[in-house]
Amino acid sequence: MTKSLQDKVIIVTGAGRGIGREIALLCAAEGAKVVVNDPGGAADGAGSNAAPAEEVVEEIKKRGGTAVANFESVAEAIPASKIVKTATDHFGRLDGVVNNAGILRDMIFHKMSVEAFEAVIKVHLMGSFYVSHAAARIFREQESGSFVHFTSTSGLIGNFGQANYAAAKLGIVGLSKSIALDMGRFNVRSNCVSPFAWTRMIGTIPTETEAEKARVEKIKQMGPEKIAPLCGYLLGDSAKDVTGQIFGVRMNEIFLFSQNRPIRSVQRSEGWTPQSIAEHGMPALKGSFYKLDRSADIFTWDPV
Repeated sequence: MTKSLQDKVIIVTGAGRGIGREIALLCAAEGAKVVVNDPGGAADGAGSNAAPAEEVVEEIKKRGGTAVANFESVAEAIPASKIVKTATDHFGRLDGVVNNAGILRDMIFHKMSVEAFEAVIKVHLMGSFYVSHAAARIFREQESGSFVHFTSTSGLIGNFGQANYAAAKLGIVGLSKSIALDMGRFNVRSNCVSPFAWTRMIGTIPTETEAEKARVEKIKQMGPEKIAPLCGYLLGDSAKDVTGQIFGVRMNEIFLFSQNRPIRSVQRSEGWTPQSIAEHGMPALKGSFYKLDRSADIFTWDPV
């Protein structure tokens, strides 16, 4: 069987554990040379540890693959650019980037610190930009390349206590769409994946009530290895016509998410006043309002 990523060079950020680890292992199994990036911090980003990235590299080599570890943080521009340099220094080229690195600092909005908001934005949104920006020049010159960015239903739909994470993850959707628009002329693709999987980061979900415990038990059924195949596909040549999309993976289900488009309009030839909006405009639109749903309100069935 032909390997879908034979001889391609792929960067996977946050690849020391969880979803990133599974993507790195799958990419290597599909023939790619992999840069396994992970500074090895805690779920909230604190500290560093070379062991997670090194262990993934050893696992890849043990299975007959090719990989190199990188321990830089994506949260600053210069270190992030060194991740890309690791790929070109070791393997001479770059074909794909998976922006998977992330941290969590959950807190209800009025109690969230500025530092907690900025830290999460830096890793998720700025990190995705920094790594993508460094790779973009290479992709432009060779006129090929694929970006896979990680979004979340926390941003796409909603969740409690995650204003920082939701803002970052919805920002990544805009970033991905802009890359797809700007770089399509160079055969560069950019897509988002929203994962449903039990990982160390999801392990921070509270389990105080019976409903919360039941929800977490369902999530635990969804292993991070289920996310990797779609990412491997999006990085390969068979996805050459797939760009600017938002996908979700939930165990054995793959979703295509909708994107923002107008759904209803009102018009008055004489223009609007605050009063006429109150009396006519808003009541006419109200039937199409979105409820303040959370992810669990939309994905109500068990993982299959």
